[in-house]
Amino acid sequence: MPTQARTIVRARNAVAVVFAANGFAIASWTARLPEARDALGISPGQVGALLLAISCGSLGGMPVAGALVRRFGAAATITGAAVVNAAGLACAGIGAAVFGLYWVCWAGLLLLGLGAGIWDVAMNVEGAAVEHALGRTIMPRFHAGFSFGTVLGAAAGAVSSALRIPVAANVIGVAVAVVAAVGLAAPGFLASHASRDSAPRTALRAWIEPRTLVIGLMVLALALTEGTANDWLAVAFVDGYATAPWLGAAAFAVFLTAMTTGRMLGTRLLDRFGRPPVIWATMATAFVGVLLVVFGGSLQLALAGAAIWGVGASLGFPVGMSAAADDPEHAAARVGVVSTIAYTSFLAGPPLLGYLGNHVGTLHALLVVAVLLIPSAAAVPAARRPRRS
Repeated sequence: MPTQARTIVRARNAVAVVFAANGFAIASWTARLPEARDALGISPGQVGALLLAISCGSLGGMPVAGALVRRFGAAATITGAAVVNAAGLACAGIGAAVFGLYWVCWAGLLLLGLGAGIWDVAMNVEGAAVEHALGRTIMPRFHAGFSFGTVLGAAAGAVSSALRIPVAANVIGVAVAVVAAVGLAAPGFLASHASRDSAPRTALRAWIEPRTLVIGLMVLALALTEGTANDWLAVAFVDGYATAPWLGAAAFAVFLTAMTTGRMLGTRLLDRFGRPPVIWATMATAFVGVLLVVFGGSLQLALAGAAIWGVGASLGFPVGMSAAADDPEHAAARVGVVSTIAYTSFLAGPPLLGYLGNHVGTLHALLVVAVLLIPSAAAVPAARRPRRS
């Protein structure tokens, strides 16, 4: 295999590792959250504030992540972000399970979110660089790697809980493993994206570019399509169909499996038909899936709807990241802008769905996803690949 081809393959594998490690770190905390909650003795509202700390940290990190990548390169930025993420994870676990101090846990989760947000932007920039080097679509598969990481993290957390491994010991072990994985993978990245010239000016300019902002709005709607299922699908099945909690969890697993499969298989469709037709098709698929979940009337149809919804949610976010990075020179700044806009859905989505759920029930509150998909379809053409001169 030629040297250049080996370099690209090595970079592809390295990016897959950092995507998976990011998902693994976040899911490892989520899996032990019930025990951390019990150790702190807090209310559901206070649990919500802990989750909000992660979102606030992520949104705080994303706007500066592009400038960090331009100045230090993706490898150094991701490595530093992983250290911050791991430190926050360890702090949250120790604060909750060892000292029982809510504010320490909250501060740790703010750090975890800060590291995760910077990490997220930087790994998407590097993923886009690998995609350009390969000359074909691969970003959805990196995001599938993130999904695999969340599954592994949740499974590892469940096993640790079953074995009665203390929360603090579990998350410290995860923190060490995550930093080690990123430290070993990052040297395999492509040549540095670092550039000390006009990084602040480039980052600010990206916030007023019409195409970048429209892509951000598209990804905002599609991130809400994915995030709503992550937060509410299991609860909606339990409340709306009067099922056992394990069936609600199974419905969520069906959604995740379908979404991951869509990300693995959708790359060929994107290369063959182009971005807008495929994204419109997935949006329509998600629309149908949501309607089946809400109005299916039977558990079987609702489960089929969860699978269809998962396929529909699979490609929008990664394609948005690829579109933001179409011009490698400005990829870091533009991915930072699009990520920041998109992640506001994780900040606003849970309270919006909670408010609607109080009035119409959790199941019917899911219809907000279907409603928002309709106008957001108008933003899809912005993701079209620019013509090369």
